[in-house]
Amino acid sequence: MSRLLTNVAEMIPRMQERAGALDRDSAFPTLEIDQLRRAGALSSPLPVSGSGNVDELAQLLILTGQGNLSVGRILEAHINARHLMARYDAAAIRDDDRLYALWVTDPPSNGLTMRRFGNRIALSGGKQFCSGAGHATGALVTAQDEHGNTRMLVLPLGIGEHVTQLPSPLQGMRAAVTGAVDFTGCETSTDAILGDPGDYLREPDFSGGAWRGSAVALGGLIALIEHAVAQLRQSGRLDSPHTQSRLGQAIIARETGRLWVHHAARIAEDNSEDAGHRVATVGLARIAVEAACLDAMRLIQRSLGLSAFRQGNPIELICRDLSTYLRQPAPDEVLTEAATWFADHPEPTL
Repeated sequence: MSRLLTNVAEMIPRMQERAGALDRDSAFPTLEIDQLRRAGALSSPLPVSGSGNVDELAQLLILTGQGNLSVGRILEAHINARHLMARYDAAAIRDDDRLYALWVTDPPSNGLTMRRFGNRIALSGGKQFCSGAGHATGALVTAQDEHGNTRMLVLPLGIGEHVTQLPSPLQGMRAAVTGAVDFTGCETSTDAILGDPGDYLREPDFSGGAWRGSAVALGGLIALIEHAVAQLRQSGRLDSPHTQSRLGQAIIARETGRLWVHHAARIAEDNSEDAGHRVATVGLARIAVEAACLDAMRLIQRSLGLSAFRQGNPIELICRDLSTYLRQPAPDEVLTEAATWFADHPEPTL
């Protein structure tokens, strides 16, 4: 195990210990992010740059999710932003200390737009469901330009943007501090433009990056089973054959998720693979990990009973965070498109 992974693994007990208080107060995990920065997690080499190890990156995300899913979400967004920066402009990756957010969801009205004048850009409108709002120091955002094209911008934050809470707070992932950000009246340089029109939606990066979220979710599933085993043993219920059967099924779900995450990560980050194959593989992995998490939560809640729903129990928090984190867009479409691709491109016979 690399020094980076060893350092992050050593952080897990403390992250888990602090998770409840951060959730209760909807407080940003400043300490955890600072520790990840010192460990080198925010500047770790990326596979897209040709210098990063995909298995190490996957394990980094798994370990962080094992410590605290909200921290994992923040790190995932940071890595996703850096991946796109490296993909479309290698010079955009700088050895700075910024924590990057990835804000791409427009509100129902007044979405983010940009207007160029000279070498400057005027911004208007905003984004919603912004993890790390008010705490990230940089952001990769999408904005509609004067011609109706979707462009990516890499923005420094603290340029006059206005952060507000969501009108209805999310049930889980509270420590990710998800809010809305209005950039109306803000300006930036045209140097902030990343890539060409439509690049954000270009495959395989648009869909292929979903494996990183699955890795974080897997970390939450690993922590969930660890807590469940400890609580079942303490209560004396681990000796029940019915409990053992449910635990065995949960462990199968965990290992299924682990296999899918590592398989999808290797395929997704392999530029020699067909783009359709990369997207379809990650799509199946995303659905497989979601199913593994949902199955394990059901089995563990059944084994523990009402204690699994008590506030203050880490299992209650992990289940609530996982339930929120897993609600990614268009799961049915992802599954059917992946199935169609593999139906049309059967695996070669060995």
